[in-house]
Amino acid sequence: MVNHEIDYKIYGDDMQFVEIELDPNETTIAEAGALMMMEDSIEMETIFGDGSNQGGGIMGKLLGAGKRLLTGESLFMTAFTNVGPGKKHVSFAAPYPGKIIPMDLSVYNGKIICQKDAFLCAAKGVSVGIDFKRKLGAGFFGGEGFIMERLEGDGLAFIHAGGTIKKVELGYGERLRVDTGCLVAMTGQVNYDIQFVKGIKTALFGGEGLFFATLEGPGTVWVQSLPFSRLASRVFSAMPQNPVGERRGEGSVLGGIFNMLDGD
Repeated sequence: MVNHEIDYKIYGDDMQFVEIELDPNETTIAEAGALMMMEDSIEMETIFGDGSNQGGGIMGKLLGAGKRLLTGESLFMTAFTNVGPGKKHVSFAAPYPGKIIPMDLSVYNGKIICQKDAFLCAAKGVSVGIDFKRKLGAGFFGGEGFIMERLEGDGLAFIHAGGTIKKVELGYGERLRVDTGCLVAMTGQVNYDIQFVKGIKTALFGGEGLFFATLEGPGTVWVQSLPFSRLASRVFSAMPQNPVGERRGEGSVLGGIFNMLDGD
């Protein structure tokens, strides 16, 4: 598998975006809605699957695209190609506060396993699929939805994570337990599983989820401090509501905004 060789620069601190430089006829792929801006002579094309051009014919492409549906992603991706004579730039923005992590897949034996919705963009040729190496049932019930995406190839891929990112190196046989929402990515050698939290009181009243991701080295793990699911739940719980479900906005900024949107 040969990926397009792209150059990049990451801008910003907490609300980052990545600017990718494309030589003539180079292509990058991205999830729908990730585009921030692009220069002239860059053409957009909706492609079925990830455009990695792997073998298997139409049935192989259908199977690969169907696996993406299990992660909540679309069957289609967008390809951005420089059709001009010189270098051009296209930028993709992070969806919420956090960090963009560049991954050179050739450094990590051609494979990275990442949390669903973490993938932002990549060089054309990178395969974006689903990882089936563990029990699928545990994935559906593992807290924030422990269904992992698999990035394969020998080029650059970019993933996004919330809050502060910590990179952890695990030695052979070394274990780490991580909240399922806080796990961002790991190298392909890491053995992972879902572990139920022992003690019903801990599970119900401890403020944590019912499941941990148990990781065993050797390999590299990336952990985030602020999963989007946790951020969204805090924002939603802070929105005041009255007993009949209507918003009570007296004296609050959010209430004033909602009243304006509602025409009150």
